[in-house]
Amino acid sequence: MNYALIAVNIVIFVLMYAGGKVGAQKWASAYMLTPSYPYLWQFITYAFLHGGVGHIFGNLYFLYIFGGNVNDRLGNIGYLLFYLAGAVFSALGHMGAATFYGEGAATPVLGASGAIAAVTGAYLVLFPQTLITIVYWFFFIGTMEIPALYLIIIKMIFIDNIISRSAANVAYDAHLAGYAFGVLAILLVRAVGLIQEDHFDLWSMLKQWNRRRVYRDVVAEGTDPFAGKISKKIEVKEVKSEAQQKLEERIANLRREILTRLNQGNVASAAELYMELVKENVTQPLPRQAMLDISNQLMAMGTWKEAAEAYEKFLSFYGGYEFAEQVMLMLGIIYGRYLSNKEKALDYLKKAKLKLNDPAQKKMCEDEIGRLES
Repeated sequence: MNYALIAVNIVIFVLMYAGGKVGAQKWASAYMLTPSYPYLWQFITYAFLHGGVGHIFGNLYFLYIFGGNVNDRLGNIGYLLFYLAGAVFSALGHMGAATFYGEGAATPVLGASGAIAAVTGAYLVLFPQTLITIVYWFFFIGTMEIPALYLIIIKMIFIDNIISRSAANVAYDAHLAGYAFGVLAILLVRAVGLIQEDHFDLWSMLKQWNRRRVYRDVVAEGTDPFAGKISKKIEVKEVKSEAQQKLEERIANLRREILTRLNQGNVASAAELYMELVKENVTQPLPRQAMLDISNQLMAMGTWKEAAEAYEKFLSFYGGYEFAEQVMLMLGIIYGRYLSNKEKALDYLKKAKLKLNDPAQKKMCEDEIGRLES
């Protein structure tokens, strides 16, 4: 749907200017939004019109960057309805500001930037921890990675639309209304559970912050949060050495960074950090899907021993996984083909054979058992 919206904007732009700029203004004037006397259709049509190549390129560039991932989370129909609603609410925000300030009410507006601001606001809520690579040039050219949360709030909302309101003929208030709609609408649908839960989105971050706040308040009042009892003082039974504290802090940081990189789609880098975590003799597993993703990546990298250990840890903690037999099949193949451990390979393969339903996987399992027993 995101690609479809980009294509529709381009097609309309080409049709709009097919007869030259003067013809374009005549053709499109009925579809622009005039705040003082709007027609209902203009709340949608204005968002598909642009005033020049630079205007449409800038808008569609940001729609391409931020829209695809939001589209994935909302689905095609949901994303389309959200995009159009963003255009409507951005128009209402612009009209409200024009009425309040008493200026610009008779000036027609056009452009997708309000709807795209809503999409960007949605991205802020759904993917706040994603790193966005920025190219900069001063005396030299380089790149740096900035979390989406900071880039969107500080640069795109605060600096570009509140501080730097110098450019003429720019509907800044439509942009701000779009951002506000995007953030609040997605927080609402996330809060009521209309979209899939994600432990890395802004809603989950707010819930985690609130849990930490409540915990700190409870402890500060002298309550043992585990026993539920009021006490003047919570006794500390174990005094950890500085070295132990540093080790636990390092382990916590590694786990957090692994999950962050998985959320960003950087599975290879997360797998490398996991191998560092393993060196610290950590027994606790990662969350189920994270553990499985890391195991698959280690196998893809050809680190057979580490992959086998990761898969076995996965089964030991998540043995009830609905596709555990596929994990057993992978372990059987690894031990049989790459680690030369025939006994372990046959054990896993025979267990997998009893539960596998997919004909191709079952045949692969039987072939591997036949090869090892021949």
